[in-house]
Amino acid sequence: MFNAPNAIARNVHSQVADRIGSSIVRGDIVPSEALPSEVRICEMLDVSRTVVREAIRTLTGKGLVESRAKSGTRVRPPEQWNQLDPDVLRWRLQTSDVDSNLAKLFQLRYAVEPSASAQAATCANEDDLARIRAGYDGMAAAQDDESFVVADMAFHEAIYFATHNEFYWPIAQMLKLTLRESFTIASWGDHRPRALAEHRAVLDAIVARDADGAHAATQVLLRHSADDLVRISGSGIAAVQLPPEDRLPREKILLARYQASRAVLGEALGDLSTKGPTKARTARGATAKPRKAKPGQRNRRPRRG
Repeated sequence: MFNAPNAIARNVHSQVADRIGSSIVRGDIVPSEALPSEVRICEMLDVSRTVVREAIRTLTGKGLVESRAKSGTRVRPPEQWNQLDPDVLRWRLQTSDVDSNLAKLFQLRYAVEPSASAQAATCANEDDLARIRAGYDGMAAAQDDESFVVADMAFHEAIYFATHNEFYWPIAQMLKLTLRESFTIASWGDHRPRALAEHRAVLDAIVARDADGAHAATQVLLRHSADDLVRISGSGIAAVQLPPEDRLPREKILLARYQASRAVLGEALGDLSTKGPTKARTARGATAKPRKAKPGQRNRRPRRG
């Protein structure tokens, strides 16, 4: 219990809380079961009773345990834990199945993030827009996977903060901890041009103050992101049924997909144009005059219809 191969430095109650908290989340101590006595924990971790008491107070504040007279300190049911607490999230990520976490994460993102984007389109100020745009620019300029992931996380976090709704902010902070796993996996694929275009569609809708468009573009982005994770890693998230795209009229969803597809094509053509031939052909095609027919031949005209 507590997995303590080395003694913990005295007066470092956060380390004790970390050991006990991770053991609780891992299931070493089940709900309603009592923790070992203070004296026993002191012996196990080689710390003072003052440190143990401070650690228990920390875990009580996170909702993991409760202390009662004569019954000791007992583990509370997971439903009563503060699941958005950064330490609780970290312990859960460290001790539970990755596929299960990713599946639950996408369920939450699909339920919340399209609405956050719509709210950002209505409430974002110029500073907010600059932060969202900086996240996208960082993704577009990234030369390695780590830079791409960092910028991607900043993009989504900026959207949540741009809602100016304090109840969205803890979700943004929670996602900052949990998104890295899925973003890192997704960065390995060859779909980056499409992902960039879909992020650009979300950005453009927010900048245009188009709440419905931002909502629809975010739905498209999330659905494709989940598909990418399945394709790249074989993640169990495939078993999760995302909600049907019925929150908006079908034409709104189709429009968002069309805009993302156009953006993909534009990004691809822009990339090719920097290499020369495509740009040259485009310019030549716009200004070139029809070639004269050789003697004895007639100019061919394209058929109509």
